[in-house]
Amino acid sequence: MRVAIVHEWLHTVAGGERVLEQLLACYPQADLFCTVDFLPDAERGFLGGRPVHTSFIQRLPFARRKFRAYLGLMPLAVEQHDLSGYDLVISSNHAVAKGAITGPDTLHVSYVHSPMRYAWDLQHQYLRQTGLDRGLKGWYARWQLSKLRQWDVRAANGVDIFVANSTYVARRILKCYRRDAEVIPPPVDISGFQPSGQRSDAYLAASRMVPYKRMDLIAAAFARMPNRRLIIAGDGPERARIEAAAQGAPNISFPGAVDDAGMIRLMREARAYVFAGEEDFGIMLVEAQASGTPVLAFGRGGARDILDDGPAPTGLFFAEQTPEAIITAVEDFEARETDFAPAACRANSVRFSRETFRDRITGLVDRAMAARDAR
Repeated sequence: MRVAIVHEWLHTVAGGERVLEQLLACYPQADLFCTVDFLPDAERGFLGGRPVHTSFIQRLPFARRKFRAYLGLMPLAVEQHDLSGYDLVISSNHAVAKGAITGPDTLHVSYVHSPMRYAWDLQHQYLRQTGLDRGLKGWYARWQLSKLRQWDVRAANGVDIFVANSTYVARRILKCYRRDAEVIPPPVDISGFQPSGQRSDAYLAASRMVPYKRMDLIAAAFARMPNRRLIIAGDGPERARIEAAAQGAPNISFPGAVDDAGMIRLMREARAYVFAGEEDFGIMLVEAQASGTPVLAFGRGGARDILDDGPAPTGLFFAEQTPEAIITAVEDFEARETDFAPAACRANSVRFSRETFRDRITGLVDRAMAARDAR
């Protein structure tokens, strides 16, 4: 079986690249296509030395540093990948990868991390955050995003099977493209995370410090709970604002960015992990669960797929993105803290292992190929 995998772009290793790594493990014979490939040599190990077929954007001026500025050209670029002769094409999509053109005898499965949030329901937030909500540049950006939405819907018609990384993203796919999607959560490497018998009294909030993570709300909440310790790990453009929300409270510490070993230790020792963002999935929530750590999370987005708030709970949801809601969640958690068993949290995380992901992806493809061949 000839297989091609279409990825958006390669410049760093993040969640999308971890999915790509496991797709390549499922289909080691696959050819790999990307709009651009600027991945450093030190991070290329998971590609197994295979060549990467790139688009014309690779050779445009300043592409190495500014390839995202060519977003308006990426629909054209992804359509230039020659995928004729392939039996199976899998696109790993959060922007344009699903727009790769395939023939009637090729099965196209698109694994969607999210439809383009900045072009769809988060357009207005994106324009405000980038300063493009006014003036001539703003009108030009709106026109470009409108054209991108039109292309995005047309491109969706070329996909045979949509796979979403969460039920939340499946709802977004239905809203944008009027298509159903099977839900297969992304792979999480839980092997390094294990429960520990040593727990501290500190809560943990850890992620990249960007606006939608809403770590400022967590800081503001714990500033009003001086008898409870909080560690806020990570770095990013929002750090100053998050530190300001903490109001210099001595019970809140900011260790900055920590390495993998440091994060494993923080996860294992935390009393609970607190997350206030609305995430498409939420890999760090799974890592906390793999560490035997309960999670207090905003009750929307991918967290709903990850946490169990039933009779044997592994997490607890709060309904509003406010400091008051977080304070109430902490109080509720402490009132029944013994209900949250580390073993149950760890067992819950196994559902999101790399092995489970590979089994589900290959099973879906095998069923789809068999159904097509039977026609």
